[in-house]
Amino acid sequence: MTVAPEKNPPVKLPNEPAITPQIVAEHGLAPDEYERLLKIMGRTPTMVELGIFSAMWSEHCSYKSSKVWLKKLPTKAPWVIQGPGENAGVIDIGDGQAAIFKMESHNHPSYIEPYQGAATGVGGILRDVFTMGARPVANLNALRFGDPENAKTRHLVSGVVAGIAGYGNCMGIPTVGGETNFHAAYNGNILVNAMTVGVAATDKIFYAAAAGIGNPMVYVGSRTGRDGIHGATMSSTEFNEDSESKRPTVQVGDPFVEKLLLEACLELMATDAIIAIQDMGAAGLTSSSFEMAAKGGLGLVMELDKVPMRETGMNPYELMLSESQERMLMVLKPGREDEARKIFEKWELDFAVIGHLTDTERMVLTWHGDVVGNIPIPPLVTEAPMYERPWTLTPLPAELDAAKVPAPEDWKASLLTLMSCPDLASKAWIWHQYDHLIMGNTAIRPQGGDAALVRVPAAPQGTKSAGHKGLAMTSDCTPRYVQAHPETGGRQAVAEAWRNITAVGARPLAVTDNMNFGNPQKPEIMGQFAGAIMGMAEACTALDFPVVSGNVSLYNETEGRPILPTPTIGAVGVIDDIATSAGSRLDQSGLALVLIGETKGWLGQSIYLRELHGREEGAPPPVDLAVERRNGDFVRGQIVGRRVHACHDLSDGGLLVALAEMCLSGGTGACIKLPQGIAAPHAYLYGEDQGRYLIATDDGGALVEAAQKAGVPAVLLGYSGGPNITVDGLLSVPLQELRNAHEDWLPGYMNSAA
Repeated sequence: MTVAPEKNPPVKLPNEPAITPQIVAEHGLAPDEYERLLKIMGRTPTMVELGIFSAMWSEHCSYKSSKVWLKKLPTKAPWVIQGPGENAGVIDIGDGQAAIFKMESHNHPSYIEPYQGAATGVGGILRDVFTMGARPVANLNALRFGDPENAKTRHLVSGVVAGIAGYGNCMGIPTVGGETNFHAAYNGNILVNAMTVGVAATDKIFYAAAAGIGNPMVYVGSRTGRDGIHGATMSSTEFNEDSESKRPTVQVGDPFVEKLLLEACLELMATDAIIAIQDMGAAGLTSSSFEMAAKGGLGLVMELDKVPMRETGMNPYELMLSESQERMLMVLKPGREDEARKIFEKWELDFAVIGHLTDTERMVLTWHGDVVGNIPIPPLVTEAPMYERPWTLTPLPAELDAAKVPAPEDWKASLLTLMSCPDLASKAWIWHQYDHLIMGNTAIRPQGGDAALVRVPAAPQGTKSAGHKGLAMTSDCTPRYVQAHPETGGRQAVAEAWRNITAVGARPLAVTDNMNFGNPQKPEIMGQFAGAIMGMAEACTALDFPVVSGNVSLYNETEGRPILPTPTIGAVGVIDDIATSAGSRLDQSGLALVLIGETKGWLGQSIYLRELHGREEGAPPPVDLAVERRNGDFVRGQIVGRRVHACHDLSDGGLLVALAEMCLSGGTGACIKLPQGIAAPHAYLYGEDQGRYLIATDDGGALVEAAQKAGVPAVLLGYSGGPNITVDGLLSVPLQELRNAHEDWLPGYMNSAA
């Protein structure tokens, strides 16, 4: 279809300024991008049209620097129902059920206004999931803060955690997992990545593509205010000393309204009235309306004066660019408006027919009868800037010789130091603020396993897994590995997520990613992004772990100082019967402790090296994907076969930290011996070699024998029991002393004077 020519050029509104180079620059458009706009429009745009192009062509909405690389990620598998391109990814989990999930960032808003920034990040990702017909069953979050000694860090931690808790708890959806790290590189730009997982029937999934010429376009939810205007543009720029002035671009959320919106949408979805539905997220009414029309190959007329408003004197520019929360846009079947209206009014939500679909492939905006915007839709998408920016790959650093890294002078002190450092210290102060048990389906709660495990609501009667199936979920990334070598770091982030799902006995199925990086116009930063994608693509392919959704957050810099490159991986897997799952709690004596996987003692980029020697250097541990697959498949088989009492993957801090975490979680000590011939015990105990698991089992000999038959390295280290953690000949630490060090740091930090 050829785009219809412009028949109704827009009028300028009273007091509308002339478009100047300064105004164009303030909207984040480069001069050549504005020239492209002029070519598409054939005339100078109005302010509302300029605002629309600015939002849609922002880095946040258009992925103009990252799209060329994202295409390299594997996105298909027999169990993938919907990959990238919709509100969230969808995978088949059997029995006529689907898991719908996505992760998104709210980094810039959370730094400027931590409570509302984090809260609305949770609200936005929840809408992405229930827009597609799913009832959310769990939330996760991945948080990165600056140096604890930084003046703002404590304030940011407090606000972000309270915002996540305030929104998720009020929605009645459990927050079951995530991660929290601290590093000086995040001092001026924290990361708040929020993930939601929902469950829907495979035959009741809703999409965004508009259809049906003349069908009504309907607005539902909260009224539109002035909060969040230019939010997408703000999220596509670096921070500077004036960042505090951007506070008005942060949205304000109301979880109680969102709860009503969730229930109203699901009630209407139980009918057949909805043709298409889209969350109003970044860029608000602009992105939602354009995406629906573009996906359907249609045009629309939108009567902006009919949009429900909560502030007086609002104009079309503000209405199109507001990012007020708790709003949806729908296309309904003709004649179903009254039915839908009754549902939303019952839930005390606004409902308004604000336009209709056309065959013109143009967006026509009217204001009290006057045309104020008239934009061809296809070129806004097809002619959007897409850059192949210059990039320089980060070279692989030289391998660090573990023998040249000093062993601890005091072994007990070394373990106490690591277990109380900001990255490894207990995060119970955080997750105790989250309601992680609401809905009654949380089978493995925070710090009870490598992945959270949530019982899937009963499938239809007669299906084999009704009432027993579980979804495992996790979020993972080791930014210091990515900084050292992005390809290895990207590979490791995927592999660790796969391991964590495996370690509870679930089959890893798919990934959502959140790509957090600095300024892509710098070749070294673009090279970090490219390298991470290369590593992720390789790992996702080797592990049959496709990427089905995600988000890119660039320009995470403050005054030229970038964050650590952080490609956060959110992952979901399924277990047929949660009764066969394994947590990481070592809660009884007499269990054999078996180490699965080869240990060479890799100390490069390790927590040990950083926390005990103040060094961040060397190559990160290599990731052999064939070994990951072999070891993980073996471990999962042992768990499902009910031969494993507890399982923990080895990551930050290596073997000794993993053992300490298992003992603290279950309240039982352990005694282990190192295998003979270990030249560097500190490397063996603290090295971060990949592809490894620590397993507690009733019969260590049988497990080791089974591993040997499968070609999997395995060694019996010792047994659980007693009040201490003991490594024969090196250290013995009372569990209570270790618990005090591990659990006291974060509450002490948050309760101390600034």
